[in-house]
Amino acid sequence: MIPCQRSLFDIPDEITYFNCGYMSPLMTSVSEAGIRGIMRKSNPWELSPVDFFTESAEARRLFAELINARESDIAIIPAASYGLAVAARNITIEPGQHILVLQDQFPSNIYCWQELCKEQDGKIKTIEAPANKDWTSKVLAEINTETAVAALPHCLWTDGGLLDLEKIGARLREVGAKLVLDVTQSLGAMPLDIARIKPDFLIAAAYKWLLGPYTVGFMYIAPDHQDGIPLEHNWINRKGSEDFSTLVDYQNDFQPGAVRFDMGQRANFALMPMAVTALRQLLDWGVENIYETLTARTTLIADAGRDMGLSSVPLSHRAGHFLGLEFKGGVPKTLLQALAADKIFVSARGNSLRVTPHLYNNDQDTARLIQALEKVTGR
Repeated sequence: MIPCQRSLFDIPDEITYFNCGYMSPLMTSVSEAGIRGIMRKSNPWELSPVDFFTESAEARRLFAELINARESDIAIIPAASYGLAVAARNITIEPGQHILVLQDQFPSNIYCWQELCKEQDGKIKTIEAPANKDWTSKVLAEINTETAVAALPHCLWTDGGLLDLEKIGARLREVGAKLVLDVTQSLGAMPLDIARIKPDFLIAAAYKWLLGPYTVGFMYIAPDHQDGIPLEHNWINRKGSEDFSTLVDYQNDFQPGAVRFDMGQRANFALMPMAVTALRQLLDWGVENIYETLTARTTLIADAGRDMGLSSVPLSHRAGHFLGLEFKGGVPKTLLQALAADKIFVSARGNSLRVTPHLYNNDQDTARLIQALEKVTGR
């Protein structure tokens, strides 16, 4: 269990922020790294060609460590949608095959697959939410020889419903299907091991559970796909780009590994240091420790919610860092506004009040949220 880390963030005492699944606050160290990066750009005569490579290489290395991958397997992207577009561009499906998605899945992990199906005469197969909350069994039951791709999260973005990606990945390999993951709502707060899951592509934006800046993300690309087609052709992902004096000696060859899929201007001198600082802190805390700590807090809130008549996905089928408190008939329309007036910040997704804590939350935050919900429910 990790003690409260609120002192590392700039969060006033009167603010109760249970909304990391929407956007995490920045640690002061991350903000300061970004400011230093901006100031470097203010004095460009102090930048040398090597500076275009060092910070992004460190970010790539740290992200690889986070998921137990090789540094050469990681690409730097600006958004989850960008990475998913890369995956869709490098997957071929046969006419009539289907792509598995979940009901109410985040739209960025839907639209690219709809386009792929239009182009290659495939179809989207949407798995409806299971009544018993067991997404894993429902997904496994839908995988067959007609499955080309399963495009999935690690947990559902509305209520934290959990998928056992190891079991799902193994079943997909049995039928020769691909696994594409958007783990933006879990990575950094929930352990994940590439060597055990073996996805074809994995994408995560940095601005939620990775505690990083907006417009930065990372992408794992399995070795079998690393000779594919990048979404864009830029100078820095080509062979020999470190030597600025020979850039006009145009190269057909790419940098080795997944680097060919990097976004242009990946060397962003403000955002890369921020991402590096955040990743270092996550690794220092340990994702397993983060997960255990956040699970304890969501369990406490879930138990209190149950006493008020608010249901949630049981922990056996829920990501521990994520909680959806379900109201019969839906979340009251004025609830978010009323909570915000009391400086309590959460989200509403579907019928659930989404509560997503992090290490900056303390016992006072938990008590304030529970007391506010008791007023609403009259319990």
